[in-house]
Amino acid sequence: MMLSKKIMFAIVGNLLFFSLLLAQKPQKNGIIPIDSSYTVAHEWEQNHKIYPFISIVEDGDTRNLLIHNHITYTHYGERYLHLDVAQPKIIHGTKQPVVLIIHAGGWCSGTYQMDRPIAYELARHGFATVCAEYRMSPEAKYPAAIKDVETALRWIRAYAKQYHFDPNKVAILGSSAGGQLAALVGSLNTAYPTFETNAYKRCSVHVNAVVDMDGILTFIGHGSKEGKDQPGKLSCATRWFGVSMKINPAPYLQASALTHVNPHSAPFLFINSSLARMHAGRNALIAKLNQYGIYSEVHEIPNTPHTYWLFHPWFDEAMRYTINFLSKELFYNPIVQNNPRNP
Repeated sequence: MMLSKKIMFAIVGNLLFFSLLLAQKPQKNGIIPIDSSYTVAHEWEQNHKIYPFISIVEDGDTRNLLIHNHITYTHYGERYLHLDVAQPKIIHGTKQPVVLIIHAGGWCSGTYQMDRPIAYELARHGFATVCAEYRMSPEAKYPAAIKDVETALRWIRAYAKQYHFDPNKVAILGSSAGGQLAALVGSLNTAYPTFETNAYKRCSVHVNAVVDMDGILTFIGHGSKEGKDQPGKLSCATRWFGVSMKINPAPYLQASALTHVNPHSAPFLFINSSLARMHAGRNALIAKLNQYGIYSEVHEIPNTPHTYWLFHPWFDEAMRYTINFLSKELFYNPIVQNNPRNP
């Protein structure tokens, strides 16, 4: 008897969770804590009730890609962090623009393997892609995740020659919590003491472009709903920061991309769902970018759930916007590291 799609995806989600659990490096207090609340199977289960026509995006044809999985890019004692690389086949003497991809999950859940469909689609269009693991709130509080993202950026430049990356053409893409992290890195677009580590310190964290898929731009004001705790239930943001916004708003401000826009911030592409709360800070950030003559684009996909990038029919539209934007910024508008984009 054939299993229903609902049961099949639930089984796949559970198998992925347990395989990840077994793969973790032990710490002194045992296994690294994992929050398995954000999976493709769970998102499909929640969203197909409202959108019965959706289907999960698959990896697609990878025969013409070079794929290197589970590469260690840094470690903290016995805790090793990994990334996957997918890229077009290498033509001798050429360098490939790179996109670092940061996964969703409320800063507490999800895996870097969940973004392989995005990575492979971008790689099929000429971009090298890097999907990076980062430490989440059950394991490490803010600012650990940002340190890991910036270390992954530095790793890209440290290993550019080995993987034929172009170190002067690097973008960052993130969805939801990953979009918040990507936007923060791209708005700063330079080293920032709170987020520094000792890994690859000679290499820059500058990015040439940001793609933000429904990631908030501020935790405070401008319609933000983050950090709103309920009786007996802390918000994802409070669990990440380790302190309530009411007690200490300082880290919430520090982690907001809106706080850091400056003349060297990167160009932005915003691809938003129809959920207004996921646009928090977007218009204010664009206004600041405009003051410095920094380019931005906005595309809102109507009648979409928050995690639209996981599903057809919206995936192709989101990828079309992404590929067009990254092609302009990485192929046709080469930028020297640490210099602002000419408007």
